[in-house]
Amino acid sequence: MDDIPFIDPHHHLWDLEKNYYPWLSDGVKPSAFGDYTPILKSYRIEDYRADAKNQNLVKSVHLDVGFDPKDPVGETRWLQGVADRHGFPHGIVGYADLSKPDVGELLDRHMEYPNFRGIRQSMNYHTDPAKTYLSRSEVSRTPEWRRGFKELARRRLSFDLQLYYPQMPEFLDLARDFGDVQIILNHTGMQVDGPDHFQAWRDGMRTLAEAPNVACKISGLGMGDWTWTTQSIRPYVEEAIAIFGVERCMFATNFPVDKLFSSFDTLLNAFKEITKDYSHAERLVLFHDNAEKYYRL
Repeated sequence: MDDIPFIDPHHHLWDLEKNYYPWLSDGVKPSAFGDYTPILKSYRIEDYRADAKNQNLVKSVHLDVGFDPKDPVGETRWLQGVADRHGFPHGIVGYADLSKPDVGELLDRHMEYPNFRGIRQSMNYHTDPAKTYLSRSEVSRTPEWRRGFKELARRRLSFDLQLYYPQMPEFLDLARDFGDVQIILNHTGMQVDGPDHFQAWRDGMRTLAEAPNVACKISGLGMGDWTWTTQSIRPYVEEAIAIFGVERCMFATNFPVDKLFSSFDTLLNAFKEITKDYSHAERLVLFHDNAEKYYRL
């Protein structure tokens, strides 16, 4: 059972010698996940496979990772080359600013690469300047951003949703208005404000889960709990599965960002321990099948 096949639906790669990533190439910036100096070095597919060597990793999905904003398709192009040479990653989620008037053309350029599946535009808004990704709240309610989101629907592309739990009612409205777009919640709702916010996070998750076109990636828990243990993350894992159901959840690593807080094995083994009493079929869905289904692998 511990050798269950794993599709990792959320990891990153970067080559600082070949590409430009402002948050990595230009030095450490304030962030929700603290000092990330230890990962200020290239992390290539060979490094990722080495971290995963003790697990039965069979496929993976790469998420946009703050590539040069002047050339977002450059990341997809580079990753397709990596996939063509090494067989990983099998899915690519790129970046696009949906508020731009020419976003449809940008999406078409991403789609020239066969492993491209959708986009992520991080929507995190927080009053703490170190935690916010956006300069204003409720961007998803603006007409220009929604026009861009409609371009995803026209192309049957998915949207990876990264946000904080107070924003979940806003994105329930979006999900309901665009029921034909598959939305995939990142990082278990990214609860980075401490254990006192657990109840509010759970309420937000229940709200967002009302939309049937939203699935949940259980990942990124280290970003809100830098010294996590299996027991400290258990309530988040169990609540996420209880709220979204096994059929809408999948485990992911967020490596190498979450490498700041644990090894690949420690993380996967924690997920396995928490689900040890689940049926084999349920575990297969969480570790493998849902990633394959939602990312069309």
